[in-house]
Amino acid sequence: MQNYFELFSLTPNFDIDTNQLESAYQHQVARFHPDNFATGSDKEKNHALQNTALINSAYDTLKSALLRATYLLELDGINAFDEKDTQMDVDFLMSQIELREALEGIELSKDELDLDDFIEQISEKIKNNIKRISNIFESTKDKEQIKNSVRELKFYEQLIFTQNSLWTSGCKTW
Repeated sequence: MQNYFELFSLTPNFDIDTNQLESAYQHQVARFHPDNFATGSDKEKNHALQNTALINSAYDTLKSALLRATYLLELDGINAFDEKDTQMDVDFLMSQIELREALEGIELSKDELDLDDFIEQISEKIKNNIKRISNIFESTKDKEQIKNSVRELKFYEQLIFTQNSLWTSGCKTW
């Protein structure tokens, strides 16, 4: 089986041309769209559905910085989220605690301005983290640094998800 980058004729790299990804995705989806196989055999229809699922999964992986970095590590045999590997930077672990406490405080205070500031702060951390991952991939290619940065990015993205849940479920009614 070809990897996701090959599927879209992209060079396996963290930094990708998102326009090229989108164009290749549209081409592949059109090529294997189930409607093209409506009069085909059940085997052909099933094959088209499987290809479409693979194409969608590959696209979702490559368009996300977190999933793309994780996938690149996996291609090198590295599981960024191996449960047995719990080693993390102490400063980052402390910042995790502080950020979670800040988010809990915002939830209790129901302060929309604090939530806006928190969103801005985490968005900036995500942007900086993605830049760092890109720089490491381009320069040292230090897999341990990439793995740790990917873990941090996942944490920040989970915070974004949590804060968005707060925003949609609670803040609008405050």
